[in-house]
Parts: sequence; structure tokens; C-alpha cells
Amino acid sequence: MNGSRIAAVGHYQPARVLTNADLAGMVDTSDEWITSRVGIRTRHIAGPDEPVDELAAHAAAKALAAAGLAPGDIDLVLVATSTAIDRSPNMAARVAARIGIPSPAAMDVNVVCAGFTHALATADHAVRAGAASRALVIGADKMSDVTDWSDRTTCVLVGDGAGAAVVEASDEARIGPVLWGSVPEMGHAVRIEGQPARFAQEGQSVYRWATTQLPAIARRACERAGLAPEDLAGVVLHQANLRIIEPLALKLGAVNAVVARDVSESGNTSAASIPLAFSKLVEQGRISTGDPVLLFGFGGNLSYAGQVVRCP
Repeated sequence: MNGSRIAAVGHYQPARVLTNADLAGMVDTSDEWITSRVGIRTRHIAGPDEPVDELAAHAAAKALAAAGLAPGDIDLVLVATSTAIDRSPNMAARVAARIGIPSPAAMDVNVVCAGFTHALATADHAVRAGAASRALVIGADKMSDVTDWSDRTTCVLVGDGAGAAVVEASDEARIGPVLWGSVPEMGHAVRIEGQPARFAQEGQSVYRWATTQLPAIARRACERAGLAPEDLAGVVLHQANLRIIEPLALKLGAVNAVVARDVSESGNTSAASIPLAFSKLVEQGRISTGDPVLLFGFGGNLSYAGQVVRCP
């Protein structure tokens, strides 16, 4: 075994749906204003009794079931999140306890919106190095906990949810080499800081960076997998907003790919957005087993990470 693969995926969203009309009753906004600027129509919002680890555990349990595995088959749990309230126990340990994984290595990864693709690369490296046999990789965020619901520029963006993948050893590499990096001097452009912690961003700076700098980086991630963008069957970008997703996908040149647009119904779920959207594409049959799919996260820190994976 000299590679790794995604064996299965799963996702979870809270039951409560917050519409643009609902938001129009909370702040000075409208459905037309929101959809024309960010393309979001609905988002799911967790209740006060639904912490990040609960969202993550639901998605993880679905991925495990889809893989036909038991909790005891997992020896590494990685949770990508930036909205955990408590420092310890971390979310990975809490997820392991919730679903009965007996003695895993358990780590949280905080790279905000690029967290899942960073965590997936970490699991790939661990499995290929022999440090783990099977890993649960989860992206989960409760953005509603860190949102200023009186700020119409940010509260219209966010949603809560989780997505998960089971990564295991494979006789061929079905998770491509990661391309990752950051622009630390622009890290202030996306923030979750303060007491209480609140999400804020410099929207125009993020938009310019994402639409001008990231297409070339995404193409390099394809090159590392030995593929051209037109070879891709699917593209799952961080679901920031449609005004970023659509031009980025167009400039990438993935003309034959299904492009995930889950942001329209789920909002920006930060680290959850990529596995959530990917799992939905799989569930809906819009991509098939073995298809090459680009996963590409970007956002806070201005960090980015992308890799081409084969659809489970």
C-alpha cells in the first residue's frame, strides 16, 4: 500500500432553515440584495444545544456507515474547525467519544475555510507513512456562534453544518498531492477574533485575491495530480459565495466538470463547506466512483489548500 483513498463521505446539517426573508426581518436587507451579491437563498442554523462536535459526529457516523466500517476501525480523527468554544477536550476527542472510537490519535486543525483540505492532506500523509490505517476527516463549523447578527454584510453569508470522509490505505494514490500555502500579511482580511469572538472580513480584498490569484494555484494543484483542468469531472471549491465560485471555476478552465454550488442553499459553512458540498454531489449521483474531483479550500489566514481526489 503506497497510497490512500477516500472510502466514503457523509454530511449533516441542522434542521432549522433560515431564509433571506427571515433575515430581512432582522436587518436592513432583502432577498434580492442577498442573492444578487452572494447567491445565497437559505442556510441551516444549529440550536444552542447543538455544539460543533455534535454536528461533526453526525456527519462522521454517516461516513462510517457508508464505508461499512465500525468505530473501532478508525485510528486517527481529524476535525477541521475554527468555531470550537472550548480549548480542551478538542473536537476530535469529543467526536471519538460520541461515536465510540476507542483509542485514536485525535487532533483539531484550524485553518478556517481551508481546514478540511489541510486535514485531508494530513490524513493522506499519515496513512501513506504508516502512522494510521484509517482516518476520519471532518470539517465542522457553527458559524452562527461567531456571527454579529446585526451586521448585514456578514450575517447573510453564514450557515452551520459538517461533512466527513473516511480515508484509508490504497494500492494506488487516489488522493493527489496537496498544494498548500498562505498569504500571512493579508491574514487580517478574514477574521474570527475578539471577546466574544466575531466573524469579520474585508470582502473586496478577499474577492480580488480569490478571483485573480487562486485560479493559477488551483491549476497547479491539478498539475500535481497529472491532470489538466478539462480532465476534471467535478470541482468543489470553498463555498464562500457564488460571486467567487463562478469566476474562479471559469478561470480554472474545468469546462467538463460539475461545479458545486451548495452555497446557495447552505451558506458559507467555513471548514464544513467542501466536504458538505462534495458529499451532496456523491449522494445525488452527479459524480461517479473513480471520477477526478478537485477539492480546493481558501479563506482565513489567507490560506489555501487543494488536491485532486478520486470519487468514492
